[in-house]
Amino acid sequence: MLTREKIVYYLESDESSVAKWVNLIVPALVLLSSAIFVAETHPIDPELKSVLTQINAIILLIFALEYAIRFWCAEKKLTFFFSFYSIIDLLVILPFFVKAFDFSFILIFRWFRILRLLRFIETQTFFGSIDREDGTILARILFTLFAIIFVYSGLIYQVEHPVNPSDFTTFFDAFYFSVVTMTTVGFGDVTPMSPWGRLMTVMMILTGVALIPWQVGDLIKQLIKTAHKVERECGVCRLSFHDTDAKFCKHCGTELPH
Repeated sequence: MLTREKIVYYLESDESSVAKWVNLIVPALVLLSSAIFVAETHPIDPELKSVLTQINAIILLIFALEYAIRFWCAEKKLTFFFSFYSIIDLLVILPFFVKAFDFSFILIFRWFRILRLLRFIETQTFFGSIDREDGTILARILFTLFAIIFVYSGLIYQVEHPVNPSDFTTFFDAFYFSVVTMTTVGFGDVTPMSPWGRLMTVMMILTGVALIPWQVGDLIKQLIKTAHKVERECGVCRLSFHDTDAKFCKHCGTELPH
């Protein structure tokens, strides 16, 4: 019989093969679902659109089941409910369960689905090929930039397409505008017309200004910290970098190779 402890081990432990599969499958479903939403902003065959809608419904049910399992396993349920990742999960699955009501504005939250990847970017399983801490920080910076552009592109498309369909015809029009804006190129050929679109643009810029320099600072500090270290991999815990005069692994205490 599965207990809470066993389920937590299967979902969270780095030694669990189930957790490794979860850390691979869930991000893949996130990307697939996001790709479906991007495709729906383009003119596509009605039959294909129906198939994509069904696939997306299945993905949402999987997300809801995963959320319910994690909530059931949480020791402090109130803390879990108000945690960052839990709120993201709710923003992902909420539109699916309230579709019977006239809450069309809440569909704007579907673009936050890409932020579910933040849960897995901090695990060694997701970045198994990156064993240097500075490499992980760099990957986090790149993903943060992509997440900001992707999420705000979706939000800007949602509010601008109804009032400015000539400039924001598809998601990629909004994505192009976001990239041009975030890189401070500013061609001016595509501009938001609605107050909400302009607000989203300001928030996108402020979010990038707040998050990117902070993470770049972490990368610089990590590079400085590892500048006086050499690459000598521990045979037990696989820690790659140690001080130049180190004889034993600082993590597990194993004698290092000479």
